[in-house]
Amino acid sequence: MAAPPPLVLAPGMLCDAGVWAGVIAALGGGVDIRVAEYGQARSMTAMAEALLAAAPPVFALAGHSMGGRVALEAYRLEPHRIAALALIGTEHRPAPAGEAGEREHAGRLRLLQIARERGMRAVGEAWLESLVDPSRLRDAALVGAVLEMIARQTPERLEAEVEAGRTRPDSRALLPKLACPALFLAGRNDRLRPPEVHAEMAALAPRARLVVLEGCGHMLPMERPGETAAALREWLEAGNISRHRPA
Repeated sequence: MAAPPPLVLAPGMLCDAGVWAGVIAALGGGVDIRVAEYGQARSMTAMAEALLAAAPPVFALAGHSMGGRVALEAYRLEPHRIAALALIGTEHRPAPAGEAGEREHAGRLRLLQIARERGMRAVGEAWLESLVDPSRLRDAALVGAVLEMIARQTPERLEAEVEAGRTRPDSRALLPKLACPALFLAGRNDRLRPPEVHAEMAALAPRARLVVLEGCGHMLPMERPGETAAALREWLEAGNISRHRPA
């Protein structure tokens, strides 16, 4: 079997390479892995362009949370370069209209206010219950890693990502056009992007596989790195996706 293509990992909102550290360790050698960075981008399209500019000519792409949005946008821009797509703890719809959209944006602006007044670690503390499975809130190692990662970010980055989320594109029409193997990976107890959202996405994509991790919230790569890596390994190896590299 030929080696799999390089794997690019796209982190989510207020995340960096730390969100993928356990997954990368669990995957071990044999895969060329890179973690995307978005620079000062303030839209999903600009983030996707930054990812594509630094990525290999052909690669597999996995995105978590906001990174899943970026991954879908990268596929829309240059589908011929993406050999396989994995969407983890993410969604495909635009920002809700009307009162629901106003509530969502107001919640993000409250986080931004906390960031400016009390610092980024306080943002993580305010957001934590929405990020991890309730059973893991007393897991000092996990909680500490999540909070330390968020503390490494800046209010300026949060502001850019809030704007990107507010203007996120509608990807519903894109999913039926996915020509590559697609993995949809959800946490059973994800309060932000529940399994039902991933099932809806998988139903739209022609070559989809849906996996739900039990006892897991939104931060799948950090809460269940071994199981996340196992799902990604199977996705990378299924049918030898190197044969499916676009022409």
